[in-house]
Amino acid sequence: MNPPTPPVPQPLPLVPLLKSKVWGGRRLQTLGKALPPSENVGESWELADLATTSASGGGGDPARTVIASGPLAGRSLHEAMDQWGAGLIDEHRRTTEGDFPLLVKYLDAREHLSVQVHPSPGYAAEHPGAHLKTESWFVVAAEPGAELFIGLQPGVTRNDLARAIEGGTVPDLLQRRRAVPGECHTLPSGTVHALGAGVLVAEVQTPSDTTFRVYDWTREYGRAKRELHIEQALACASFDEPPAPVAAGGERSVVATTEFYTMEVVRAHCKGVPVGGTGPVVVMVTKTMGAAIASKTNAWPEVTLEAGRTCLIPAACAEDAVLRCGPDTEMVLARLG
Repeated sequence: MNPPTPPVPQPLPLVPLLKSKVWGGRRLQTLGKALPPSENVGESWELADLATTSASGGGGDPARTVIASGPLAGRSLHEAMDQWGAGLIDEHRRTTEGDFPLLVKYLDAREHLSVQVHPSPGYAAEHPGAHLKTESWFVVAAEPGAELFIGLQPGVTRNDLARAIEGGTVPDLLQRRRAVPGECHTLPSGTVHALGAGVLVAEVQTPSDTTFRVYDWTREYGRAKRELHIEQALACASFDEPPAPVAAGGERSVVATTEFYTMEVVRAHCKGVPVGGTGPVVVMVTKTMGAAIASKTNAWPEVTLEAGRTCLIPAACAEDAVLRCGPDTEMVLARLG
């Protein structure tokens, strides 16, 4: 007996994975997240396809996003890739482990995150267990005066950084940027950084949670001390000037371009913004009074999108898909680089 024919590819609304963090808060409720009572939730993993995670990042367990509705409801994104094949993503664009090549999150920083660095290309090449993590932060909301810590100040040397780690003065060496809603900051792997208190961001990154901490704000917040990764961080830290922020503008604008992904912001009130392209597209709805993903040819049912909802448009649907945008809509679209 022949197996049943798989349903045709169609947009996949995703179920978020919520992560409690000491630095997190309750602001993700404004994006429709059902937070556990009395817990500080720092991260909402909107799209994840990781066989393993680090204990300090994803909690040590696998992280596989589940599909919220449609013909594959209750199944994982990983299973959908296996079932739909190139209709969802070309085989050669998956990671070497066969996973989806992006990790997409919301981050709510009630307090400063630890100052950290991710493996540089050279370090990752010499350490098979370490993975690059280039990331981009699109600022969704920020309290007055909130800051981002991105990169080391000009002229800082490796010896300066080593002394600052030892003496607990790393923040003095960091560049500080005002957190402005609508701006996107891209951090190539190796950038020393920390998300500042009072900031809510949509983050697109390569699928890794390999992180080396150099400062954890224990004095400022009375946190329990955690391990620092001094040797690894010094081997990975970049002393180059980080990319400048890019502000979203107009109906549609590209805010991040890397070798791994691109990000654009759609701000519109219209009956149909074409998605386009030949690969899968992640759609994060940061705000809306009503939006949807529809098919120009009626090949699949329209998917309604509320604020905070994330949906994956498979490769086979991208050219046919249009975004229907209600008043005050803002969406972040991520595509593979």
